[in-house]
Amino acid sequence: MFLLTMGDCVPLTKEFTKGVCINMEKKQLLYTGKAKKVYTTDDPNLCIFEYKDDATAFNGLKKGSFEGKGEINNQMANFIFRLLEKDGIKTHLVEELSKRETLVKKCKIIPLEVIVRNVAAGSFSKRFGVKEGTPLKNPTLEFSYKDDDLGDPMINTSQALAIGLATKEEIDQIAEMAFKVNESLKKIFLNIGIKIIDFKIEVGKTADGEIVLADEISPDTCRLWDAETNKKLDKDRFRFDLGEFSDVYFEVWGRLNEYYAK
Repeated sequence: MFLLTMGDCVPLTKEFTKGVCINMEKKQLLYTGKAKKVYTTDDPNLCIFEYKDDATAFNGLKKGSFEGKGEINNQMANFIFRLLEKDGIKTHLVEELSKRETLVKKCKIIPLEVIVRNVAAGSFSKRFGVKEGTPLKNPTLEFSYKDDDLGDPMINTSQALAIGLATKEEIDQIAEMAFKVNESLKKIFLNIGIKIIDFKIEVGKTADGEIVLADEISPDTCRLWDAETNKKLDKDRFRFDLGEFSDVYFEVWGRLNEYYAK
């Protein structure tokens, strides 16, 4: 059984850190989101993420929390981003500052939520009448317009281009990155006995115009099922009142630590 407690949350192993000691202080609160706060620093091109223990679902209509969630998501996202970087995927990650805080490159987020699906679940099953758990013949790519007031509506490439959310070149680059992330994540999670059903990522542009993977990858942003039992190991446990909400986050983080610390 892979289960951590609050006291067991640990920083990234040396293999996955840059090994640089950065003394960076939080300055002005730039943004407060559903899962984290973003602060400016002395460097205009760097920000600090501070992860919260809050959980939301259904566009913020359902709210909850558990102690330690922010620490787990911060460390897990950084851990996964380091693994993705080993596969040649550029991210905004600079350095983990504490269990709850991370220094990142300041990005202008492209207002598209990028969704990749490997197995039918959630809204995909509802929209297309495909039974949840049905493997898809190929990974699918979807975009939604990142706007809480509008409810993050689905949007296609033509529509995104029409209203100027991104250029054709940027969308092509984002799509290529999304499928590459998918292949890497499938490998990362299968190594610890977990199937990645679908996930959502955000992409941003740095000050020098480089497109990088931003935000986080965690059980908040992925559907993760146990490879043998199909037990849900993600935010669906909170979303649909399945119980064991905190336990599965600790479990996923525990599996990652146990496998990759070998």
